Amino acid sequence: MTGQRSDAYRDDRAHVFHSWSAQRTLDPVVIEGGLGATFWDEAGTRYLDFSSQLVNLNLGHQHPRVVAAIQEQAAKLCTVAPTFGNAARSEAARLIAEAAPGDLQHVFFTNGGTEANEHAIRMARGTTGRHKILAAYRSYHGATTGSITLTGDPRRWANEPAMPGVVRFFGPYPYRSPFHAESPEQETERALQHLDEVFTMEGPQTIAAVILEPVVGTNGILVPPPGYLAGVRALCDRHGALLIADEVMSGFGRCGEWFAVDHWDVVPDLVTFAKGVNSGYVPLGGVILGPRVYETFADRPFPGGLTYSGHPLACAAAVATIEVMRDERIPERVRDLGERVVRPRLEKLRDRHPSVGEIRGLGLFWAIELVRSQETREMLVPYNAAGPAAKPMADVIAACKARGVWPFTHFNRVHVVPPLIISEEDLLQGIDAIDDALEAADAHATA
Repeated sequence: MTGQRSDAYRDDRAHVFHSWSAQRTLDPVVIEGGLGATFWDEAGTRYLDFSSQLVNLNLGHQHPRVVAAIQEQAAKLCTVAPTFGNAARSEAARLIAEAAPGDLQHVFFTNGGTEANEHAIRMARGTTGRHKILAAYRSYHGATTGSITLTGDPRRWANEPAMPGVVRFFGPYPYRSPFHAESPEQETERALQHLDEVFTMEGPQTIAAVILEPVVGTNGILVPPPGYLAGVRALCDRHGALLIADEVMSGFGRCGEWFAVDHWDVVPDLVTFAKGVNSGYVPLGGVILGPRVYETFADRPFPGGLTYSGHPLACAAAVATIEVMRDERIPERVRDLGERVVRPRLEKLRDRHPSVGEIRGLGLFWAIELVRSQETREMLVPYNAAGPAAKPMADVIAACKARGVWPFTHFNRVHVVPPLIISEEDLLQGIDAIDDALEAADAHATA
């Protein structure tokens, strides 16, 4: 807003301590409301939500069935300790287990994704009696002590040293292959050989689990090449390690399946989730356990827990979300939109802009990678750029907002991650706005 600031803005600046931010540099937009794929600030400026807030708003703002479920549960029972049974929690667990891959049938509830990953590695260590966790460089797993250690991106640096026992590996990234591969098939082969060598060098008998995002989210929307996830599953089986799939961002319809691993028919030992399970209306996450992990703690206590594990309001929202996704066939709709609308439209955008190096994704989970040169693939801005070095991306962001689209960006990428209920008309309108905004990136690129 310009001129007189609202009470909400003044109180924010006086009292709210924001995450991942230098506090005195902030000038937050105060959001007044939202509906579907749109939200608006207190000045009445409306935006298409092409970030799904933090890629969690799968059913959009204020879905009436989810709001009603929260209201009905609040009138009945707002909270209960996790030691008790509760209808909302039990039904949410059943529905999540029904959607889960393979034989994963039990759910441990958390308040979000980072806690889910913390507890998943605790489960893996307890099940195997081993202590090391293999995690990818291009990854984000959360901000608590263990999860930030698992995270591969620069947000980890300022939090080190942290949890011991985490060993890094490179996952596949065909566009910028760390293995100098010349085809997706070669990328798979070399990435798996590299991971096998990490097992060997670290001692397979010390490795409890490999954790990965089936489709890497914030760090690039990296869709694995054919055979990679199945190959990781086979390596884990050969070496006695568990496979943890972090589906916090990619799960619950985002990639056109209930879980991204379903694209490749791979069954992990543990699946972590949050975000889309109830569109973030009430904080909720969790771990879905396979039989090997469940049996480990069937007759001895699991050494972990949370006061708000399976909070009734959050679970009621999850039940309503999953029922809406089933009734409205959301995963199928997302799969159709991704292939019929998004992919061909982004391919045209790529062909039009010298700043676009690659487009990639599944469902409604896409990245536009921006470069200074399509030939050299030099990133539009340097890795982890800040200040003046980040200005080309800042210009793109400003141009998107000026055209009524609130984008999700990271490093040199614009991500296309709108709510899964977005209309086809709004989806195309948002991509057209990004198309126009990329003129700002083209100014820094060589044709």
